[in-house]
Amino acid sequence: MSDTIVNIHAAKTQLSQLVARAERGERIIIARDGKPVAQLGPARQSKRAALPPDDPLLNLEEFAVAGKGGKLTNAEIDRILYGKP
Repeated sequence: MSDTIVNIHAAKTQLSQLVARAERGERIIIARDGKPVAQLGPARQSKRAALPPDDPLLNLEEFAVAGKGGKLTNAEIDRILYGKP
């Protein structure tokens, strides 16, 4: 897909349409007096940090306790879930 060059005046009047095209993956070059000065394109997708497969939150059945859990401190919860002293 080739880049599209748009004059800055046209870009101001067609901004919504140009943004929609950029969302679909097109890159638009904005020019002033025929010289490229900026570009409009799709935003980078942020990568979510993946939880490791052994994370206790993904394996609740291993860490579930039958009956009342009682009152646990944060330190006790960390020790049970993550093996921290």
